Amino acid sequence: MLTIAHLTKTYGDKRAVDDLSISIARGEICGFIGPNGAGKTTTIKAVCGILDFDRGEISIDGKSLAREPIACKKRLAYIPDNPDLYDFLSGIAYLNFIADTYGVGTAERSERVHSYAEQFELTADLAQPIATYSHGMKQKLALISAFLHRPQLLVLDEPFVGLDPKAARMVKDLMRELCAEGGAVFFSTHVLEVAEKLCDTVAIIQDGRLVAQGTMDEVRGDSSLETVFFELAEPERAADD
Repeated sequence: MLTIAHLTKTYGDKRAVDDLSISIARGEICGFIGPNGAGKTTTIKAVCGILDFDRGEISIDGKSLAREPIACKKRLAYIPDNPDLYDFLSGIAYLNFIADTYGVGTAERSERVHSYAEQFELTADLAQPIATYSHGMKQKLALISAFLHRPQLLVLDEPFVGLDPKAARMVKDLMRELCAEGGAVFFSTHVLEVAEKLCDTVAIIQDGRLVAQGTMDEVRGDSSLETVFFELAEPERAADD
């Protein structure tokens, strides 16, 4: 579903992503972990077509992002760690705008908005301006908008920040449903316990370079993901511990 091949992105003299290659199959949830500044958000924005890159190739469902950007973007949904929504719109107006953008029909959008809003307990607030929403409510609205067009690839940057436990559980369930239907999920997180319990595969990045990738069992072996992460990404801390 997602192939990143030899991705390289520089900012001046700094190489934020260095010859990075990751592959995610249909049905997989892949956790993307690394310390702050490792290159996770840069990689994610490149995958979503938001950020240009210097070298490499990205393909989504077999389609090249460079040659068929619209076809790729139709197949994915992206949620940043701090969603930037249109505060002057109401929640329902924003969802209708997203549904229009992706060509979701009236009947389908009505059913999906009703279902997701009920699940995230946001129904009563959809008529209110987004400017009145809390951070958690905005995160829920962004999640509903992401699932509206039934993406094949879901890309998220720290998706559980600001969510209450019930909403976080709902997101995990929706991720699994998407994968059961043949989709895939690629998300970054600093919460290693979540990654360990939720992900099928994991990719660990340090200083823009991939230092480990594989199934969760392959990467962690007989240790915990936390232990492996610190050994690979922060060896000095691992030695002190």
